[in-house]
Amino acid sequence: MEVINAIGRRKAAVARVYLSEGKGKITINKRDLEQYFPAAILQYVVKQPLELLSVAGNYDINANLDGGGTKGQAEALRLAIARALVKINADDKSALRAKGFMTRDSRVVERKKPGRPKARKRFQFSKR
Repeated sequence: MEVINAIGRRKAAVARVYLSEGKGKITINKRDLEQYFPAAILQYVVKQPLELLSVAGNYDINANLDGGGTKGQAEALRLAIARALVKINADDKSALRAKGFMTRDSRVVERKKPGRPKARKRFQFSKR
């Protein structure tokens, strides 16, 4: 099997994934998954598509993560892994879509507007 690559984005985070047959090792920016994401919940988020399809031990994943925070990076990686799994077997797409792993979450931070302290917050109004 050749190396399959896919991309995933979330907020400002971008994940490039290279998926190949192996023993289930996940490497992110040349570091192990447990070392890169010490929080168990983020490790769970990354492994969700693999656990859903019961292929966690079948593929080695090499990922490059850039930008954003830890949660955004984890969710970008989840999307990239799901897209790579669909490239391998298109029949898995419906199961992944039902759980919401195939949808790019397009919510991003709203820009700050001029004359205001934040995007929507306003300075205190004084009548007199």
